[in-house]
Amino acid sequence: MTLTPLDWLVIAAYFLLNLAIGLFYARRARGSTTEFFLSGRDVPWWLAGTSMVATTFAADTPLVVTGLVARYGIAGNWLWWSMAASGMLTVFVYARLWRRAGVMTDVEFAEIRYAGRPAAVLRGFRALYLGLPINCIVIGWVNLAMMKVLEVTLGLEAAGALWVLLALLAFTAFYTTLAGLWGVLVTDLVQFVLKMGMVIALAWFAVRAVGGLSALEAKVAALDAGSGGSRLSFFPSSDSVWMPAIAFFVYLAVNWWASWYPGSEPGGGGYVAQRIFSAKDERHGLFATLWFNIAHYAVRPWPWILTALASIVLYPNLADKEAGYVRTLMDPQVFPAALRGIMLAAFAAAYMSTIGTQLNWGASYIVNDWYRRFVRRRASEREYVAVSQASTVVLMLVSIYVTLHLASIEQAWKLLLVTGAGTGGVLLMRWFWWRINAWSEVAAMTVAAATSLFLQIGVGWDSDRPREFALLMLVTVAITTASWLLVTWLTPPEPASTLDAFFLRVRPAGPGWARVAARTGVRATESLGAQLVNWILGCVMIYATLFGVGTVLLGRAWIGITLLGVSALSALAIARGISSSSTIADRAAS
Repeated sequence: MTLTPLDWLVIAAYFLLNLAIGLFYARRARGSTTEFFLSGRDVPWWLAGTSMVATTFAADTPLVVTGLVARYGIAGNWLWWSMAASGMLTVFVYARLWRRAGVMTDVEFAEIRYAGRPAAVLRGFRALYLGLPINCIVIGWVNLAMMKVLEVTLGLEAAGALWVLLALLAFTAFYTTLAGLWGVLVTDLVQFVLKMGMVIALAWFAVRAVGGLSALEAKVAALDAGSGGSRLSFFPSSDSVWMPAIAFFVYLAVNWWASWYPGSEPGGGGYVAQRIFSAKDERHGLFATLWFNIAHYAVRPWPWILTALASIVLYPNLADKEAGYVRTLMDPQVFPAALRGIMLAAFAAAYMSTIGTQLNWGASYIVNDWYRRFVRRRASEREYVAVSQASTVVLMLVSIYVTLHLASIEQAWKLLLVTGAGTGGVLLMRWFWWRINAWSEVAAMTVAAATSLFLQIGVGWDSDRPREFALLMLVTVAITTASWLLVTWLTPPEPASTLDAFFLRVRPAGPGWARVAARTGVRATESLGAQLVNWILGCVMIYATLFGVGTVLLGRAWIGITLLGVSALSALAIARGISSSSTIADRAAS
């Protein structure tokens, strides 16, 4: 890709804007760790939610979606669409609870829910485990994807792409270290607008290059003729090789709640929880996660999908299917050369928005849940902020090492699958059943990892094979769930004083806290049943919007309009439900 002086000027202006934002918020971030990691808990819902969306839009995301659509069709996206149920459960059941907990990180939760040395060990272990190796693996695979983009677009060798990547990483770490979460949030907003604008523009130009939406649909159908399937289908066929019925069942019925995965943690967690903690209040936390899930699952996918379908038509013999996305923006017959500088800035934005969050979030674990908790319990806020800034730099350096030793993105995904499968049940239930203790979580983590490793290494099940993946998930979840339940009953419950304090602080609903509610004389402020109804309506709204937009784009307007009508009715019912529950909660609080 040949860049003009104007292109370089646009790219430079983008970097200067990010630097200016970092400098603007630098003084505020130095005030305290609450400012550095949570923006003083004063973030409006639209900014917190947009930051979540920007974080999940990494440099690798459009490439991965393009590869899925090229190989498996639109239905290939069920690999991540299935997680919408988890996201909506966080919105309506867990967002308010997280905000009431009043913690700085989700790892800190361990010591308000559990007591004694087991709680402290659990908190310290999860802080270092998630903050360092897991966080750096995530940064590592984002680095690998960005290197691929740099090599293809700029024609760089691997060494040259690495040096450019290091410069991007260092720049991101610099403004993140200066400005803390405020800098991350505001730059996320700028970066999201830039990259969404450019992916929509690329989709428009790509569709135009193949003759419009009707021609795109016809040409993809012609390519699929005789193959026994259609890449325009929204669902995999019952005899699908890449996602047989049992694998589809596992994704829809098991994987979304049973597996821990960054950004899709059962019950919320990670940087999603961090944004909830930073929100102005419970209502802003709920609306932030609601906006995130609508944008993430229902709005954002279609520009990627349309570009992916166009790349199939334009470059049917392309060996690297994921590279089809980059090929469209490099093709002068498709994408105007005058916009290339802005597009490269958009790719940099996609990379930086994810990296900035990972660095700040990982540093929050290291400082709040390890350094402050176990090393220096009574240091000054100035010292904690200084350590936070140093931790950000350390994470940057460690992630470089991980990137250089990570063979592939696929390798990283499989590693996280091993460590996270089967732990979701205890993460969901710890909020709603008083009997769960710290040993329940420890058992879930260790048994899940041991079982998954044994099935893959000892038995030889391969997670790349759909049927074996499904069996791997089902067996791991069954053994892990049985193990943590057994450990829960064989170990003593948490002290009554700890349970009472947690219930009074968070006020979780449901029968699992009935005896504690009776002991304290305090009732929950929401109805668990009403929350679950809103969850179901939320899932209907997400999928009706997703498929409604898709069917309109692909020429089935009346079906699409009907689905969008269903989505609107669901949204109206949700709004009434939220308003009613808020009124009840306010009365209970008063």
